[in-house]
Amino acid sequence: MAGSSAEQPGAEEVFDLIVIGAGSGNSIPSPEFADRRIAIVDDGRWFGGTCLNAGCIPTKMFVRPAEIAREAREGGRLGLAADSVRLDWAAVRDRVFGRTDSISRSGEEYRESGERNVSLVRETVRFTGPRTLVTESGRILRGERIVIGAGSRPRELELLPFGGSVFSSDDALRLDALPQRLAVLGGGVVASEFAAIFSAFGAEVVQANRSPLLRSLDGEVSESFNRIAARNWRVETDAALESAEHGEGGWRLGFANGAAVEVDAVLVAVGRVPNSDRLDTAAAGFDHHEDGRIEVDAHQRVLAGGRPLEGVYALGDVSSPHQLKHVANHDARVVAANLLAESEGRALVENTLGPVPSTIFSWPEIAVFGSTLEEARAAGADALEVRQDYGGTAWGWALEDEESFCKLVVDRGSGALLGAHIIGPDAPILLQPLLQAASFGAGVRGLARGQYWPHPAATEIIENALLQAEAELTASAPSQSQEDD
Repeated sequence: MAGSSAEQPGAEEVFDLIVIGAGSGNSIPSPEFADRRIAIVDDGRWFGGTCLNAGCIPTKMFVRPAEIAREAREGGRLGLAADSVRLDWAAVRDRVFGRTDSISRSGEEYRESGERNVSLVRETVRFTGPRTLVTESGRILRGERIVIGAGSRPRELELLPFGGSVFSSDDALRLDALPQRLAVLGGGVVASEFAAIFSAFGAEVVQANRSPLLRSLDGEVSESFNRIAARNWRVETDAALESAEHGEGGWRLGFANGAAVEVDAVLVAVGRVPNSDRLDTAAAGFDHHEDGRIEVDAHQRVLAGGRPLEGVYALGDVSSPHQLKHVANHDARVVAANLLAESEGRALVENTLGPVPSTIFSWPEIAVFGSTLEEARAAGADALEVRQDYGGTAWGWALEDEESFCKLVVDRGSGALLGAHIIGPDAPILLQPLLQAASFGAGVRGLARGQYWPHPAATEIIENALLQAEAELTASAPSQSQEDD
């Protein structure tokens, strides 16, 4: 059976594989699974998951014009006078979603009618057993194999439920018009990216959070980000929301630090909730973390009573501590490999890929992986840290950049890269050679001088950081006479 036509309510429909969620899980049904009867179940407003429709992709498509406008407005230090740069909200919005919405529609149309072995079920479902689901219309779906990739959703505040001029990141970029005054509640990645976008487009933005912004990052990185953010939009910290009143003039919000703001709209970005509760996964007997994520083993198999359920897998935000598309994509590759391995009697593969990079496309950009110095030492490592400022390189001179920097955390004995923390232009790109070295077990010794670094390019920031780290290792290594003693 192909397509999304409903069967008779109450009649059990049996599939070889049911995939719940059309995000990263949608990549699993491939030619290798052409001999299996598959159901893809998804009730999202848009087909294709958060990243395509409301997250990674559209936000970065807004980030790019926002960066250009901000760089032009701040170009005085480079001799550039462009104070009157104006961004057209509607034009950017229509360009972005003209592309992503067409991809979403074509993906849904293909899954609905493009494959004889695939059925698309565009309904809400809930578990009634480990391999049995019931849809909102009463259809009963049973899968010999189940993959749960249902993702997560924005967390709602009791004082400010979503609706009207209070919205989440799902709807923020689809607004009919740019709000003149906007409050962004939250201090994490999503809130910090959206505050940068809206302020660059010309909105008066206040970002409020109960603690410093991005407080989980390296201390110097977080401190630098908070300082630069406060120059570009209003930042309120120690600002837990205490009151919210709506009137003709918009919203009046009161915070624990005594601050009060009046705004036209509010973007609530205070975290995300795994969608396991909407699937009633507890009814299936699955194990869960305290935050609601489904517990899985190293093969991505769902746990029940601490033991893995054969043929039941979970991936992405619904199970992972990393709410990142690149992590969900790799989870999906592991799951696909194990589904095939099960049917062919081969050993399952483990999800051991690491370390995990995290990037923040705010102003400025940030990219990190691994441990801070404090975390590494707390874990028992004899670690050292080096810092390379952008301003210490020719590319930094070209940028007139006196604030951006890269920090490396290195194991003193092995020279292994334990972490990297970059804040500044192109931070995600600059992180990659360090991530590659750490992923393949290459320590810092010889990494800088064992290859050419284009001059004068931004990558010299990384080269110089590696040279510093190697010098520190050499200086702290015991001499031969000390070893002899």
